[in-house]
Amino acid sequence: MFDEYLSELSDEDRQALAAVVEHVATVAPEAAEGRSYGLPAFRYNGKPLLGFAAHKGFLSLYPFSPAVLDAAKTDLAGFGLSKGAVRFTPQQPIPAEVLTQLVNARKREIDGA
Repeated sequence: MFDEYLSELSDEDRQALAAVVEHVATVAPEAAEGRSYGLPAFRYNGKPLLGFAAHKGFLSLYPFSPAVLDAAKTDLAGFGLSKGAVRFTPQQPIPAEVLTQLVNARKREIDGA
């Protein structure tokens, strides 16, 4: 599923999002490929864990939790943030340790729900 989505992107966007996919798969190997809210997304225990998308001019990560994003706000200084997304570019990827933090925080949130 992810491969099909990624195959339609420019080389630069594909490489940046493939790096996200690879990292999330390492941090959350029990998560499955799926869709949520129309986005390609990892699913964990039947719930959306982290989605991603390419848009004109930027890429987005969706942790499906304003609380998870809010908790990482300081570590995401310099990135475009909205209530539910982090905007980034291939030239300014989300640091691996912050991506790990987002995934683990969302997993804890799902496990506690």
